[in-house]
Amino acid sequence: MGASPLPFMIAGKSMTGGSAETFATRDPGSGEHLADVCIASSGDVNVAVESAAHAFRKSAWATMPPQERLVYLNRLAQLVEEHADDLALIESLDTGKPKPQAAWDIANFSQTMRYYAGLAAKFQYREPINVAGNEAWRVRQPAGVCGFIFPWNFPFLLVGWGISPALAAGNTVVIKPAEDTPLSTLYLMKLVKLAGIPDGVINVVTGFGDVTGAALASHPGLARMSFTGSPEVGTLVAQACAANLVPVKLELGGKGAAVIFDDADVSATAQALVGAITLNAGQVCCTASRWLVHKNLYDRFVDEAVGLLRNVRIGYGQDDSTQMGPVVSEKQRSRVLNYVRTGAQTGAELLLEGGPAEIPGYSGGYYVKPALLAGNSGNVACKEEIFGPVPYVNALRGGRGSHRQSQ
Repeated sequence: MGASPLPFMIAGKSMTGGSAETFATRDPGSGEHLADVCIASSGDVNVAVESAAHAFRKSAWATMPPQERLVYLNRLAQLVEEHADDLALIESLDTGKPKPQAAWDIANFSQTMRYYAGLAAKFQYREPINVAGNEAWRVRQPAGVCGFIFPWNFPFLLVGWGISPALAAGNTVVIKPAEDTPLSTLYLMKLVKLAGIPDGVINVVTGFGDVTGAALASHPGLARMSFTGSPEVGTLVAQACAANLVPVKLELGGKGAAVIFDDADVSATAQALVGAITLNAGQVCCTASRWLVHKNLYDRFVDEAVGLLRNVRIGYGQDDSTQMGPVVSEKQRSRVLNYVRTGAQTGAELLLEGGPAEIPGYSGGYYVKPALLAGNSGNVACKEEIFGPVPYVNALRGGRGSHRQSQ
């Protein structure tokens, strides 16, 4: 990753921050130190937004034909593909996810960027409107500076999902990656420079949410804002944007459900749902973590799911045999384990106990075993998003089946 502490990037230049403060990133699989990263102060964020605004007005990015932007963005996508092995390694080390899953995320970034670049090049930006007695047109133009605050579960993939349409439409961007996982986004900025994208079109500020993120969300120079994360922080972001009348897009937490009817293939369904809840150690916004199973299938499904969950191969992300890596941090591990404990204390039945996982050679890692809870739908573990490998199962039509307790 180069020099330490790692700088953030504004207007194509490395910045160490006005405060000279840093934070540490750690490998979730071992707990070992990866890098120190510079913290962007509110003043640094202001410089980043002003640089993006200058690039929007002066760099010709916003006014160049979409076909020209397509060339730049396709070049960046190509560079990401050429550096995919390095990026996948960084992403795996930073998030803890198995390297093949990280590699899929990297490939998705390039696919997303190419898709939106191509879409923008074919789009009709000026269209006539039929208004009797008048000549009328609908004209679409880029908005300006777009701010992005990304989460830690899919850091590189979600950067691609966010900035690709914004850049393809001619906007400039300021990215604030999660403090747990900033490394792949910082590496991306090296490729942005190689791609020849004008300085200031893409900027990255690193730091904590209550300082760096808050300064970005509350900046009056934004034209658009995007946040992905918890409902609690999303509320604060929405309030900050509302004060400046900045339109904001929020993707917040939830509790996805899978409904399993009595004609379902029990084995195939259990395998699919276990695969979903253990992907990225359950740290997926749209995963199905509440399983509603028809009573006629309930016992068979629970037995099948418990067996599959118990046999998930937990391990280090660089180990080829690993199916599920650690959660992202000790804070997240404590959160997951606390939900299992609190759920059981308030009436949920532990069909599979879960708990901390010990991985030989990686005692400092943040590993958890999958758990499976069942019981009343009012239980906290059933209602709230746990963001870990902990599904909650309910029986449909007629109450719980006569399942066996599993340890």
